[in-house]
Amino acid sequence: MSEKEIVDKMTMNRALTRITYEIIERHKGIEDIVLIGIKTRGIYIANRIAERLKQLEGIDVPVGEIDITLYRDDNHQVNHEEPTINASDVPFSIENKEVILVDDVIFTGRTIRAALDATMDLGRPDKISLAVLVDRGHRELPIRADYVGKNIPTSKSEQIVVSMAEIDGNDCISIKKEN
Repeated sequence: MSEKEIVDKMTMNRALTRITYEIIERHKGIEDIVLIGIKTRGIYIANRIAERLKQLEGIDVPVGEIDITLYRDDNHQVNHEEPTINASDVPFSIENKEVILVDDVIFTGRTIRAALDATMDLGRPDKISLAVLVDRGHRELPIRADYVGKNIPTSKSEQIVVSMAEIDGNDCISIKKEN
């Protein structure tokens, strides 16, 4: 497989800033918003959006993290071992809040469906929205992101790889193609 960087650190930061401004513009205040990052990279994206919201609005938006492993509908297809559980951490109530689920890439929509199920097990929010850094198309479920950093059309044989400084040592988005 060959891998090519298609989004650099600066462009990635601009995309995250755009998402942050869109969140502010669509709400009459961000006091009732909570961010829940989908493990793994969604957590880092959610934290960056929360930092930017604090810079711009002066409000600390709560950030939680959710592990959707047990909610996936394809665990039996991925491998036949027991799934590894990475605990969720949502140390606040989502009752009467607008939850913004945050992930790095939306592809088929199955991860988001699992995240919706996991979120509903935490309580009943007023609304759930979705923010993603990359929308690559190829939906299998009727799920759409409310906030999108970059639309990057791909073929099904390609992969989008999001690298985050917190876990990967650098910020970029690459596309992997089969040779």
